[in-house]
Amino acid sequence: MNQTDGKRLAAEAALKYVEEDTIIGVGTGSTVDKFIDALAEMRMKLRGAVSSSEASTQRLRKHGIDVVDLNSAGRLDLYVDGADESNRFLQLIKGGGGALTREKIVASASERFICIADESKLVDVLGEFPLPIEVIPMARSTVARELVRIGGRPELRQNFTTDNGNIILDVHGLSITEPLKLEQEINNIPGVVTNGIFALRPADLLLLGSSSGVRKVETE
Repeated sequence: MNQTDGKRLAAEAALKYVEEDTIIGVGTGSTVDKFIDALAEMRMKLRGAVSSSEASTQRLRKHGIDVVDLNSAGRLDLYVDGADESNRFLQLIKGGGGALTREKIVASASERFICIADESKLVDVLGEFPLPIEVIPMARSTVARELVRIGGRPELRQNFTTDNGNIILDVHGLSITEPLKLEQEINNIPGVVTNGIFALRPADLLLLGSSSGVRKVETE
């Protein structure tokens, strides 16, 4: 089974956690695209969705799903999103698509966060996938120097601007053995909007699509 099939299985498995007549949070990325398409195919009767990116907003609206502002929606029961990496504690690296800040906001506003991915995304130690960091443009160089100081190799994501008008530094060479500590340390660097470690607010359930079906991973 290829990664595409694994993503599709995980996306479809998340549907059973969606309750009708609710507003759900929806993330960003190729696996989430499959989740949005599956929602539409089921003709799920939602009151709406809070979207974490302009790309997901367009896809939701294309399927006739109403997109609601988080300020109006209030606290959400459910958020569904993908990940670039997850460890067994459901601490994640996210932001490969550049929507990490809005994703982190919607995740923090949700009672339950379900992460959907193919089985290759489960790792022992986070960091092989470069860590995305959203940075205010004027702080690019000063933030990069601090990231070098903590052992990373930051690279500017070329020809990319976030939905918030900022840049992304992708940090290579990190072995993230203490995700919670590093998330806080990087967020404290002036000029950082947020980073792609989701440890302060990890996932509650990880659905991994594989050739043997969908594996559920929950924190112990």
